[in-house]
Amino acid sequence: MSGPHLTAYSVAHGRGAAGHAAHHWWAQRVSAIALVPLVLWLLVALAGGAAADYAALTVWLGAPLNAALMILLVIAAFHHAALGLKTIAEDYVHSRARFAVIAFVQLACAAGGGAGIVATMVIAIAG
Repeated sequence: MSGPHLTAYSVAHGRGAAGHAAHHWWAQRVSAIALVPLVLWLLVALAGGAAADYAALTVWLGAPLNAALMILLVIAAFHHAALGLKTIAEDYVHSRARFAVIAFVQLACAAGGGAGIVATMVIAIAG
């Protein structure tokens, strides 16, 4: 299991060239599958007038089930975005800036997800 395409680290750990690719691939598929029913739920709720105005939104998000599903949607969406953007950075950034780009993507997605969760909780508690 050695050759010019394998690093010394991958040879030592028996991982070959892929390393963590299978885990990343599965995480991206699972998050995409989780997003399907959550987005459909949100679309149905929005079509029903859940966000017609701020008062309706606070009442709608005041229901514990709606708040919990919205938080799950935010988590799944930002996790899926982080996985996809990391892949793009790994594939297309070919300089020493790759680490900085990946770190920025991860931090931005974590901050966006955190802000979405806090906003959901503030609106839910206000209602």
